[in-house]
Amino acid sequence: MINSAYIHIPFCHHICHYCDFNKFFFQGQPVDEYLDALKKEMELSLEADPTQRLQTVFVGGGTPTALNEKQLGQLCLNIEETLPFSEGEYTFEANPGDLTLEKLKLLKSFGVNRLSYGVQSFNDELLKKIGRSHQAKDVYHSIDNAQKAGFENISIDLIYSLPGQTMGDFEATIDEALQFQLPHYSGYSLIVEPKTVFYNLMQKGKLNLPTEDAEAGMYELLMEKMDQHGLKQYEISNFSKSGYESRHNLVYWNNEEYYGFGAGAHSYVNGWRKANFGPLKKYMGPILEGNLPFIEEHLVSDAERMEEEIFLGLRKVEGVSLSKFEQKYGQKLLDVFKTPIEEMLEKQMLEVNASHLRLTKKGRFLGNEVFQAFLGVI
Repeated sequence: MINSAYIHIPFCHHICHYCDFNKFFFQGQPVDEYLDALKKEMELSLEADPTQRLQTVFVGGGTPTALNEKQLGQLCLNIEETLPFSEGEYTFEANPGDLTLEKLKLLKSFGVNRLSYGVQSFNDELLKKIGRSHQAKDVYHSIDNAQKAGFENISIDLIYSLPGQTMGDFEATIDEALQFQLPHYSGYSLIVEPKTVFYNLMQKGKLNLPTEDAEAGMYELLMEKMDQHGLKQYEISNFSKSGYESRHNLVYWNNEEYYGFGAGAHSYVNGWRKANFGPLKKYMGPILEGNLPFIEEHLVSDAERMEEEIFLGLRKVEGVSLSKFEQKYGQKLLDVFKTPIEEMLEKQMLEVNASHLRLTKKGRFLGNEVFQAFLGVI
């Protein structure tokens, strides 16, 4: 059964220098037509693969909160009228400064109960350097407004290993973020992706990134600070108070199925992984003709499913459940992946107990190396 839906709003007022998500400058875009197409896609998808009841909805981007109040209301109404979702975790991604008190009250009235703010840093100079449009003061204003509107489940995203960032600067950012005493925080290391401003600068030798050792030090600091403030690390990059883990993101890490709606969105339904067209016209064209806008469809083999179970599940601090793996695939995890597990146990990057296979603390620093060891084994 499909319990979750991701909805992609690909519009932004500013494009960040590190972002490689499917996104477009807001100005001059067919936003209203896109919202209509999005509703139609949801209807067509549910006709093809009906589900009884969703438990999580996540609206991401782009910048969903870049929509004006009327458009935001229309989006929420479309979701309410189309998706079989009445209670559960309902998240909107937001940029500090985008959400007025009126917009926040509107989201609250439609049942949105979780906000995820892309803060990234509290250093205004760094924010400007990475192409963010907000300043640190906007974060205070945004969170204050969110709490006034009745939101309690609020998350902040931070990025470390930014160009020119020092350990002291990142520590100051963590300390400032923790002052809000929020129930959830995420901290991601910068990844320089192709087709981004940062990638072009890197190719020209003009991107001054911290060393690998400095990056590891920042991650270590992040884990220590979160632990000191009673925030439990439940995934490589995510920390929360008990009961505030992102239920939607756990769907991905548990290798469960989900709908993906919108331009460039990905879905995993009935064993098929599918990707939508990214360009707006190519996305909207098939929908206007009553067809789903897939550019790519792939039936996931049993071997691929087992590999995905490992490298997604190992992202969780608790790791991969041995009994659930056997229940799902009819084989013992420790037998299927005997060689890479033994190799990683020897390198002290994995550990196994009576119930789970999981990364050691050392393994969390070198997660990608561990995950790659499981690819192509079966």
